[in-house]
Amino acid sequence: MTDSRPLAYRHTPGTGPTILFLPGYASDMSGTKALAIEAWARERGRAFLRFDYAGCGESPGAFEAQTLAGWVDDALAMIDHAIEGPVVPVGSSMGGWIALLAARARPERIAGLVGIAPAPDFTDWGFSQAEKMALLTEGRIERPSPYADTPTVFTRAFWSSGEANRVMHSELPIDAPVRLVQGQRDADVPWERTVHLASRLRSADVQTVLVKDGDHRLSRDGDIALILRAIEDVLA
Repeated sequence: MTDSRPLAYRHTPGTGPTILFLPGYASDMSGTKALAIEAWARERGRAFLRFDYAGCGESPGAFEAQTLAGWVDDALAMIDHAIEGPVVPVGSSMGGWIALLAARARPERIAGLVGIAPAPDFTDWGFSQAEKMALLTEGRIERPSPYADTPTVFTRAFWSSGEANRVMHSELPIDAPVRLVQGQRDADVPWERTVHLASRLRSADVQTVLVKDGDHRLSRDGDIALILRAIEDVLA
């Protein structure tokens, strides 16, 4: 998006606010949710943008060289340079964390926010002590991925950046309407954490939808319908 950090993105013009999709860790802009929201936005003449963080999908860079702070900067570059006017970040998993950090950095641009199984501060609670020690001493770890044939890699640089950008220790100064959609069979993000996130948001207009049989991906037709309803709600 900038000369020093080019990023791949797809912009669907339309009426604002612009919906900005923020993928999860080791994900990209071609996932089921991103494409479903794009199709919905196009049908309704709504502005929408999806993009790949540096080192992911179609954007250049080495994945293992990236950090959470760098990916937050990528999201802010989209808000600052690719989007005009108000924005509704829609963050999936780690993208929910990035959405919160972006909203805190650009409060005047945020018209609403949607979190899909949001995972703020997961570098703290999402790793065992043994994994944290391995990250510190060896610089990287690998985990089997339920979503891909290759393992998921985490680096010390990413983990350290995450720890430096934790948000759940105090009130989150976000005043726009927020909708959170969370599965209760999510093996990656405990649903109680999303309920706690709702309590941390300063906005009085916060609603949390719990999907009793929903997993982390929330990509079934019924899940997508709930996500689209949440987006409609904050746009309204």
